[in-house]
Amino acid sequence: MPLEKKPPTLPAPGRRGRIVAVSVSDRKGEVKHNVDQAQLLVERGLAGDAHAEGGIRQVSLLAMASIDKMVAAGAKVAPGDFAENLTVEGLAVMSLPLGTRLQVGEAVELEITQIGKTCHKGCAIRELVGDCVMPREGVFARVLKEGLVKPGDVIEVTDVPGGHSDRQ
Repeated sequence: MPLEKKPPTLPAPGRRGRIVAVSVSDRKGEVKHNVDQAQLLVERGLAGDAHAEGGIRQVSLLAMASIDKMVAAGAKVAPGDFAENLTVEGLAVMSLPLGTRLQVGEAVELEITQIGKTCHKGCAIRELVGDCVMPREGVFARVLKEGLVKPGDVIEVTDVPGGHSDRQ
């Protein structure tokens, strides 16, 4: 008798993590530098970041666990080194399905729009580190509600498509 495949368990609203670092860069494809705080702009992205130009990849997120894996493999890396805007601890962002909504801090609302990406040739991160986890484990979001974001802010799943649609 064949085993029945169970559908993947979707993260339920209320699942939380926290922002470890907020990072920006002047040019695309570069390691980002950490800032004390930044403004997320509706349908644009992180103010002061080269990627703040709209589209579906307005803000990039990467779990601290992904960075920790690279450190364990011998890479000397830290938050921002994979060109992510928001480094998140305690929430496996790579497991969030498209359309998942997140609240960051008091006001910001994000929607997951893309999981992973194709790494371009000449990527400064890959050259520096030897590998890049963003194409496999990074996620991208668009900004639905703007506001200030800073390290220490709570990031919470508020809605998962096909999953729970209300807070419990």
